[in-house]
Amino acid sequence: MARLTIFDVETPNRRSDRMSAIGITIVEDGAITGSFFSLVNPETYFEPFNTFLTGISEKTVQDAPTFPQLWEQIEPLMSGSILVAHNAVFDLSVLKRCLRDYGIFWQDDVRYLCTVQMGRRLLPGISHKLNVLCDYYGIPLDHHQADSDSMACAQILLRYLASGADIRQFLRTYCFF
Repeated sequence: MARLTIFDVETPNRRSDRMSAIGITIVEDGAITGSFFSLVNPETYFEPFNTFLTGISEKTVQDAPTFPQLWEQIEPLMSGSILVAHNAVFDLSVLKRCLRDYGIFWQDDVRYLCTVQMGRRLLPGISHKLNVLCDYYGIPLDHHQADSDSMACAQILLRYLASGADIRQFLRTYCFF
């Protein structure tokens, strides 16, 4: 099985075109093998709602790396992987906008899995919000903290795989151009 890179981003405002934090959890051969977390200086304004939700403010990220500085560290974790996120199109769109706005070319497209979409087919009849699924599976969660959210998403994915889910039927392609 390919390496799975589960990631979650937090954003500073409703434009959702910058990251204020990113959490990454790596799954290889059915086990969590690594993780990464960083605050990100989005070089833009914060809205009170986002700060309230995440606890991240302009002051919190003033000494954090910008996305281009951080990309040097996270690109090797993402390249050659199937990307996974809870509500993946949102996280992928933030990544796409950051890459585009900073003039960084990565690749034309990427294979991805969405644990929300997987859950809707595998566990019909329940809510697929991250906190609800964590309660259902007994997974600890510090919600809207990128490292905790990515770890929880990885653990949910592992539960789906342990129940016999075949990722091939859930794989999609996201275009970055």
